[in-house]
Amino acid sequence: MSLGLRSHIDIREMQIGARRLPATLRMPADAFALVAFAHGSGSSRLSPRNIQVARALNSAGLATLLFDLLTPEEESAHHRAKVFDISLLADRLAEAVRWIDEQTLLAHMAVGLFGASTGAAAALETAARMPTRIGAVVSRGGRPDLAGDALPNVVAPTLLIVGGADFGVIELNEDAFARLTCLKKLEIVPGATHLFPEPGAMERVIALTEQWFTQHLRT
Repeated sequence: MSLGLRSHIDIREMQIGARRLPATLRMPADAFALVAFAHGSGSSRLSPRNIQVARALNSAGLATLLFDLLTPEEESAHHRAKVFDISLLADRLAEAVRWIDEQTLLAHMAVGLFGASTGAAAALETAARMPTRIGAVVSRGGRPDLAGDALPNVVAPTLLIVGGADFGVIELNEDAFARLTCLKKLEIVPGATHLFPEPGAMERVIALTEQWFTQHLRT
């Protein structure tokens, strides 16, 4: 699919790659970079939290691409292990980045990756595979530890955001943070649990995410 030469894009039903994974692309007229979202286990491109983050990024001049990493069959109980197959998820995310590079209006843009839960590990592995293409990574309530041996190979500036009451996940983020050798930052949102439902928690996530991508993707 070619996007043509339009200055504003808002496509809520499109498909990416050979598996024709459903996706939503929003590109404000003044977009200076693009952020691709990698959702976590049990979520999709329709995640209200990711949509909330994406809309804030759009308002800040960033294009956003939300897409499903797996087909409905792959997400079914019969194939549930694929939800935790980080290498497979990274394959799909890298496929989306290659699709971006084939689009006239997008190919020149810096690309950031935003990952939640297992999607954070997929984002980091993709960044390690594509060091010259990925400009920044943000993990929200993620499992960056699942990126394993890819962590020391990430060169993109990386922000890990975790809730202060997300016990167990904090320690996993700290372990992953220690293995990262890139420009990095770990932000703990006080009192927040895994999905950041507490008053003001998602607003803090959004502010940190917007600041990180704006700082590191603006060229």
